[in-house]
Amino acid sequence: MLDQNTLEALQEYVEMHRISMNMPLYESESIFSVDSETNIADLEDYIKENQSPSFSETLFAFIDEKGYTDSEVYKRAGLDRRLFSKIRSNPDYKTSKQTVATLAIGLRLDETKTEELLDAAGYSLSYNDPFDLVIRFCLQNGTYDVDEVNQALEYMGVKTLW
Repeated sequence: MLDQNTLEALQEYVEMHRISMNMPLYESESIFSVDSETNIADLEDYIKENQSPSFSETLFAFIDEKGYTDSEVYKRAGLDRRLFSKIRSNPDYKTSKQTVATLAIGLRLDETKTEELLDAAGYSLSYNDPFDLVIRFCLQNGTYDVDEVNQALEYMGVKTLW
């Protein structure tokens, strides 16, 4: 269980790091457009050259790097074996941000590696979302117990990992 001092430090951290978004998310004109003269082969080459490893490739590379077994990771993360099996057997499986964060906690990844795993799944940790800030706080403070992370999330009034 997290003590009151840690929970108060968490609340201060979240309040201090929230940024307001006063700028529009999209410009009215697109920066890139595809017209009829675009060479599809060039576009396909660009994708092949710039595409990062998939979420499942990144996840299983981290598991191997840490020397963990699959069952160690999904048990530590508190995930269902069947969900983990879907991730393992389907390289294109799309998972939720909460599941990715849970796996990062189960893998005991640092903040940089967690960002890498989230990016591979198409997510990131922002500085304006309380969920993301709680995850950052826990990673920075070495809190890798999913129950404690959920306690911190609940304390801040946001959705828990599961």
